[in-house]
Amino acid sequence: MLESIRTKIFADGADLAQILELASDERIRGYTTNPSLMWKAGLTDYAEFARSLLESISDKPISFEVVADDEDDIRRQAHVISTWGSNVYVKVPITTSTGESLAPLVRELSEAGVKVNVTALMTPTQVDVIAHALRDGAPSCVSVFAGRIADAGVEPLPIMSKSLEILESVAPAVELIWASPREVLNLVQADSIGCHIITMTNDLIAKLDLLGKDLDAFSLETVQMFRSSALSAGFRL
Repeated sequence: MLESIRTKIFADGADLAQILELASDERIRGYTTNPSLMWKAGLTDYAEFARSLLESISDKPISFEVVADDEDDIRRQAHVISTWGSNVYVKVPITTSTGESLAPLVRELSEAGVKVNVTALMTPTQVDVIAHALRDGAPSCVSVFAGRIADAGVEPLPIMSKSLEILESVAPAVELIWASPREVLNLVQADSIGCHIITMTNDLIAKLDLLGKDLDAFSLETVQMFRSSALSAGFRL
């Protein structure tokens, strides 16, 4: 089933060894990371991590996020990150931590030739604003956090579909990323609407072989797993 999926899979993580292990995986078409993932991975030197990664990955897009919150510093960091490689995209959040829109800066960076991945979007209104900011600029992506939308109890599929419509009408060269997926089903959903990219953690990538699995066989394997666990635990009643 995976061979029929057109949506590109980008590996999302910050574990250097795991990322490099995926470098030869033909299913993986790109990479994303963010400060939260790097902090959880125990990283302390951002630039060194990026350099180590780019020594092995130069032919697939990879996104590195700014860590500043002030517009001037975000601008400076974006230009620094963009020099790390021709395959590098700079992740810039939709707003600062105080809610100030970064759309004008996104436009400036994009028109200056910086490849940007605008991140943490969750509404069609935000997508529309950023689409207009990106329409005349460098290659770029828009990351809509479908998983977090679902966490709020909102069905993300209509929002993702509307986001695609907006991009296609305003900035057709900009790619939509289905970000923060929670299950492999999200890949199928993303593909069903023609979403360009989905990010997937290692845990989800490991489940890709389950796509199209026979559910009767899956049911039996689940029963067998429970039985094996019970025997291993030595449970008795």
